[in-house]
Amino acid sequence: MTQDTAPLQLEIRNLHASVGDLPILKGVNIIVPRGELHAIMGPNGNGKSTLAKVIVGDPEYTVTEGEILVDGHNILEMEPDERARLGLFLAFQYPVEIPGVTIANFLRLAMQARKPEGEEVSFMEFYGKLQQALQTLEWDESIVERYLNAGFSGGEKKRNEILQMLMLDPTYIIMDETDSGLDVDALKIVSKGVNSIRGENLGGLIITHYQRLLNYIVPDKVHIIVDGRVVQTGGPELAQRLDAEGYDWVKQLATA
Repeated sequence: MTQDTAPLQLEIRNLHASVGDLPILKGVNIIVPRGELHAIMGPNGNGKSTLAKVIVGDPEYTVTEGEILVDGHNILEMEPDERARLGLFLAFQYPVEIPGVTIANFLRLAMQARKPEGEEVSFMEFYGKLQQALQTLEWDESIVERYLNAGFSGGEKKRNEILQMLMLDPTYIIMDETDSGLDVDALKIVSKGVNSIRGENLGGLIITHYQRLLNYIVPDKVHIIVDGRVVQTGGPELAQRLDAEGYDWVKQLATA
């Protein structure tokens, strides 16, 4: 199969990854076709955030076995910026602050980086998309003159992550506990932003501990990771069971 005929999907094949000598991922297998959003759930310290960081190319982690394919491209030898140009987008659990760089300038530069060489982002393209995104997120235009995440509340930082997502038109999103620390109003706005771009050209992984986010962004599938492996996959009802019963029963699956 050539890359031209490869299925449009994010495929994680038998992925093993470590930090130093400590193995964390121990054979993860997940396929996310475009058009589907999948949730990743599991107890703390079992590999969920590691999976997100390995997908986007965090150099702290070493892949010791397996593949990650994006629309047929094996991305493990690619730098993080090359992966981003393929359409990967990570919404961080803890977005960083960058004093001195306005949101508007950051977004313009990020959009330009996604363009083919020699093609410019026009002012009309940028401003039109920005207006639509700010309206979706119920944000005043003055926000984009502030420095990137500097002095932002936790909810504002998460909303700014979704603003970037709306501006960059990714093909695959990875949301690493984006709901962490959000009150219900912020959670609804963040979810509204994600749902506004949901469709046949977008796939993604939503990493979360809690069912509450999945009440607003209903996943097509739920995968439970325990001890670096996917031990259970099902529909949205799987997240509801975790919410009702906790993780003891899936921990037993991991040792069975």
